[in-house]
Amino acid sequence: MTAQRIDGNALSRQLRSALARRAAQLAAHGQQPALAVILVGEDPASAVYVRNKVRACQDNGLRSILEKYDASLGEAALLERIAALNADPGVHGILVQMPLPGHIDPHRVIEAIAPAKDVDGYSALCAGALMTGLEGFRPCTPCGCMKLIESTGQPLAGRHAVVIGRSNTVGKPLALLLLQANATVTLTHSATPDLGHHTRQADVVVAAVGRANTLTADMVKPGAIVIDVGINRRADGRLCGDVDFDRVQEVVGWITPVPGGVGPMTITMLLENTIQAAERRAAALLPSS
Repeated sequence: MTAQRIDGNALSRQLRSALARRAAQLAAHGQQPALAVILVGEDPASAVYVRNKVRACQDNGLRSILEKYDASLGEAALLERIAALNADPGVHGILVQMPLPGHIDPHRVIEAIAPAKDVDGYSALCAGALMTGLEGFRPCTPCGCMKLIESTGQPLAGRHAVVIGRSNTVGKPLALLLLQANATVTLTHSATPDLGHHTRQADVVVAAVGRANTLTADMVKPGAIVIDVGINRRADGRLCGDVDFDRVQEVVGWITPVPGGVGPMTITMLLENTIQAAERRAAALLPSS
């Protein structure tokens, strides 16, 4: 039996409709959510990602501020620009597109963004809030993965989830979100021996390593949920994920495609975080009773 395809585009449209209504309510009270996006250099993939983010803002009632800089921009100049955006009350979220040119320290840049505007959720403060269960912005891709899993209607509590990949942006925070949903979580990575031993036991598998065909049909449990975060390019130029989609879909119960799965949800959660930042700002401006 072929798996049910989890359509990230359809779920995104549904969620963005509600987000657009929230953005309109804020704008009606003089607090239109605004996202500043900084792009340094000419990386083609980054340019596409930024274009998609800006378009999503414009289509859903958010104001987008796109700032493009040459790859020669110095770190001090970038940090100075971030400081100015931090101080701008009309900007609710700040996103610096990664990767940055080699002479700029990405960690220093991420930590320079004000916590109230860190809508990417990458800072050490956001990571600590996620670890301890405190309020804070959650990274967009892991949150998008959780929404995709929830859309299947299958409960996570008591289920076994295996995450392939231990990055700070996807693997680690996703493992924590799954734990918060009461799943039993195994976090695997490139040095894990016999990866299939773990994935064959999993009710949910999330592949996020950036290597095509990492997860094959002999490595999955019948009826499992498979979320493919990977973005790779085949020799013929077509995009693919980390999962052998054609064969794995014949075994599992639910699966995300690439493209059209996690990608749209990542941007949707970025909009969610930006609107949430604007709502917090609006609430802070209300007169105290």
